[in-house]
Amino acid sequence: MKRLFLLTIFIDTLTMTSSFGQTQIIEGRTRVIDGDTLKIEKSRIRLHGIDAPENKQLCKDKKSSHWLCGQAATKALRKKINNRVVECLSEKKDRYKRYIAICSVDGVNLNRWLVLNGWAIAYRKYSKDYIEAEIAAKSIETGIWAGEFILPWEWRRGKRLKQ
Repeated sequence: MKRLFLLTIFIDTLTMTSSFGQTQIIEGRTRVIDGDTLKIEKSRIRLHGIDAPENKQLCKDKKSSHWLCGQAATKALRKKINNRVVECLSEKKDRYKRYIAICSVDGVNLNRWLVLNGWAIAYRKYSKDYIEAEIAAKSIETGIWAGEFILPWEWRRGKRLKQ
């Protein structure tokens, strides 16, 4: 029994270590930069597996009225965090030296919450983790799914909604 317990601890330790190195835990009071980027003290954090509209990005609602969906995503994330301590788990950094992380507040996975509430989409280029949450958000037409929008990575490349 003791060997099984030790083996379990060993396996758990191995799963917390990836080819990128050990898992970093970053936690504290958080500044929301945008719908998928946080800052805890001096650490910039990009939320793993999701992509939110950019702060200046416009979407259309069901009546074809434009609205600042990127700013709405940022505001929703700020409201969800509500000055509480955020805990992020990261195994690597991106080319901009941001931690790529799964973050939570009071046990709620913020990455998943953003996608499930229509404030971000599953970033399939990097992960398949949030596809089901995206399908659920799209099916109930919540957040950006309530109207028309440009995928964030296409918007960053210059694509815009037609007036």
